[in-house]
Parts: sequence; structure tokens; C-alpha cells
Amino acid sequence: MTTMNISLPDALRSFVNDQVNTRGYSTSSEYVRDLIRNDRDRQRLRRLLLEGAASPQAAKADAGYFDTLRRRVHAGPQ
Repeated sequence: MTTMNISLPDALRSFVNDQVNTRGYSTSSEYVRDLIRNDRDRQRLRRLLLEGAASPQAAKADAGYFDTLRRRVHAGPQ
């Protein structure tokens, strides 16, 4: 793992320290890594949602469609 140093104003440093203490993080680095992972995941989800919204409709999402999906999930891997 490589090291990255960041500079924060006192108010942000206090905020980070409060988050570490109240949310169960061991260190400020752990908190920042979690923030970065969450941001990466949110960006990935946004990209997938936009791709889905721009794609043509493949099947009507009615009750039958969801019933079929449930059966496939309960059937497990084939």
C-alpha cells in the first residue's frame, strides 16, 4: 500500500476525527479509504443506471417478468 498525504483545514480535520471516533473506524486513513470506495461505487452505479436508461427496452417489466426473475433466482445456477 502506498502513502498519500493530504492537508485539511482544522474544521475538516476535527470532522474526520469525530467520524473516526463515533462511527467505529480505527484510523482516519480507514475513514478516508471508505469514503473513496463509496464514491467509486456510487460513480459506477450512476454509470450503469445511465447506460440502462439509454438502452432499448428488452422486456416489459410487469408482474410476469418479475415472477420469472424470482423463479430463476430460486432455481439457482444451472
